Amino acid sequence: MNKYLKIAYFVIICLAVGYLSSLVTQSSIATWYPTIKKPVFNPPNWVFAPVWTLLFIMMGVSAGLIWDKITEQRELVKKGLLFFIVQLALNALWSYLFFGLSNVLLASIEIVILLLVIFETYLVFKKIDKKAAMLLIPYMAWVSFATILTVSILVLNW
Repeated sequence: MNKYLKIAYFVIICLAVGYLSSLVTQSSIATWYPTIKKPVFNPPNWVFAPVWTLLFIMMGVSAGLIWDKITEQRELVKKGLLFFIVQLALNALWSYLFFGLSNVLLASIEIVILLLVIFETYLVFKKIDKKAAMLLIPYMAWVSFATILTVSILVLNW
């Protein structure tokens, strides 16, 4: 399989995870979410879909670039892609915990774990392909912001 098919494969997977997560999110956006206190730096709802779409595309390109190095660094690529899949699952789990269950405490704990796994993914990817690792930096920055936002919502609604 050539590099571009590998990239396309992961972009589709990431966008699918994002889409499935949005299904859990949509019902709470109209019901539970407007009723909770949010910090002044909470972005408007319309910001999230385009930001996440761009981030999922960048994540998919990053993972595809790593997968393309499988013949050169098999064990390290397998390790990196394992971390990538774990962080992608944790990403989806956060939406379920926060929006699906309306459990801000569990979502706050889980997003810290997510951020740590993203950082580990970045470190492994950096050993394989620096460009692929760089594509994860905006994602890490956004999840860092989301972590602060989630914990702030927890504190405001405690």
